[in-house]
Amino acid sequence: MTGMGALSPDALAMGLSGLLVAVGVPALIHYTQAWTGWGRLSLPAAVALPLFVVLHAAVVLTEPLVPPGFPRIAAEALLLYAAMLYWLPVLGTRHRLSDPARCVYLYLSMPLLDLPAVAMVAMGHAAGGLAMVAAMLPIGLVALGVTWRWITQEERLAQAGAE
Repeated sequence: MTGMGALSPDALAMGLSGLLVAVGVPALIHYTQAWTGWGRLSLPAAVALPLFVVLHAAVVLTEPLVPPGFPRIAAEALLLYAAMLYWLPVLGTRHRLSDPARCVYLYLSMPLLDLPAVAMVAMGHAAGGLAMVAAMLPIGLVALGVTWRWITQEERLAQAGAE
């Protein structure tokens, strides 16, 4: 099957991987916040972000080197674990960043996480790279939500102080 609507299995896998990182992991953390294990897993943001960026780049950039049909379950599992560490400073309780710091963390991470996908496009794997970029867009939506929440909270505090 060829044409504009067809996605290769590799491109589909990269898109699904990006969706798991950008939607699946934060949803899991959000809906299981009461689990005490999140606190034990949590790392400071200054460790979690670089760790995830490097690991994400390694997994994405080695994708074309893997023979077709070769299982990448270990790489994907490691990526999902690192994604949990990445999201915990935003959504967790231990090492949770303040609202302004969460905004900076998320906005800074977006281009860093897109760079490997852009490199994939440059290496001739356009469908996979673009699928990954599109799948990671929900991180920007979370960043906008955190920013909006912070702005409205600051506005409420300012109005309460003026009364």
